[in-house]
Amino acid sequence: MKKVYYMSIEATLEVIGGKWKPSILCHLGNGTMRTGELKKHIPQITQKMLVQQLRELEADKIITRKIYNEVPPKVEYSLTEEGKSLRDILIAMSVWGENRVQSLIETGKDVEILSENYSGFLNY
Repeated sequence: MKKVYYMSIEATLEVIGGKWKPSILCHLGNGTMRTGELKKHIPQITQKMLVQQLRELEADKIITRKIYNEVPPKVEYSLTEEGKSLRDILIAMSVWGENRVQSLIETGKDVEILSENYSGFLNY
């Protein structure tokens, strides 16, 4: 059956939408990482959810997984060229979020951003 998108943004959100995928991609923008490293950078995500999100991003060819034949098994994740092509989108989302939080602070809301780091995407 033919997949139909009513708006092209639906195709983008299908791949990178959700709470965790943009964060995972921003961290991988800094370079190759192991699952445990990603978990340390995103402490709120459960191990099960992290693995699920990584599998979905791999299936969509946004990231690649490299498995080393050793005990215990070593697995590394990195962005594919298609994943790197999301650079401008993720930076724009980050900047928009920073501006949004600043506006909320100015109206008296009690919010903060713990990390404004999307520098990995600024390097390529």
